[in-house]
Amino acid sequence: MSRKRVLILTGLSGSGKSSAARVLEDEGFFVVDNLPLALLPRFLQLTEQGVRFTPDVAVVIDIRNRDFLADYETTLKQVRDEGYPVEILFFEANDEALIRRYSETRRRHPLARQEGVPEGIARERELMAGFKRLATVVFDTSGLTVHGLRDQVLETVLGRSGKMPLVVKVQSFGFRYGLPMESDLVFDVRFLPNPHFIAELRPLTGLNSEVRDYVVQQPACRDFLGKLQDMLRFLLPSYRQEGKSYLTLSIGCTGGRHRSVSLVEELRPFLAGQGFVVEISHRDIDKG
Repeated sequence: MSRKRVLILTGLSGSGKSSAARVLEDEGFFVVDNLPLALLPRFLQLTEQGVRFTPDVAVVIDIRNRDFLADYETTLKQVRDEGYPVEILFFEANDEALIRRYSETRRRHPLARQEGVPEGIARERELMAGFKRLATVVFDTSGLTVHGLRDQVLETVLGRSGKMPLVVKVQSFGFRYGLPMESDLVFDVRFLPNPHFIAELRPLTGLNSEVRDYVVQQPACRDFLGKLQDMLRFLLPSYRQEGKSYLTLSIGCTGGRHRSVSLVEELRPFLAGQGFVVEISHRDIDKG
């Protein structure tokens, strides 16, 4: 019996199948969109050949390939008989939500010809009714945001909340070498006294306690750190609530060796204490 999980994502057009597939792909599933159901047994066999580790599989199968409706029960039985634990995730939404989504995206419903989107939706519900009865779980996405759908899929498929810890990358940099383009938030600490102009501190960096003590003991630095921490306490949970999973916070000084490095190192324990996953880097510490 294979341990590989096989998820079939199906349901009504515009109901969120593609969004759910992206969620599963981010979680390590091997995802294939619009696979003809008749090819599923052969596809699963191919994923087992010559591979030491085969990830779980999620395939999107829907009305775009209508042939699957003709003999889906036989194909599903064949896959299960070969040892694959198939789960069917069926996605649907009410007519109002589906019509609104098609209006917003200006996409054409696959069954809408002369009669229009509402008639296409009605026809699709009728065609998919039998497949829906086989579903392991049915998702009604009518009132869900993309983030809400993500949470429901992760809770159902992986048994855990979609509220994953926010990964915060905190990096120092030197303005003379340019802004880090990947930054979400940038703070300029060139207003602080510069250790570069103190002979015994110049060859050191913010990784040395002498430099960090000099920088952090400045009243302006203590005030700045307090205000920055207050802002981050507010901002970071709000970003995470809106579905952001990775945020880059960049702190810059002139050369990226002293002040910015000291501030980044000061923020490390604070952010970890707030429950965030923290990554630290010092982009320009070895320059100049």
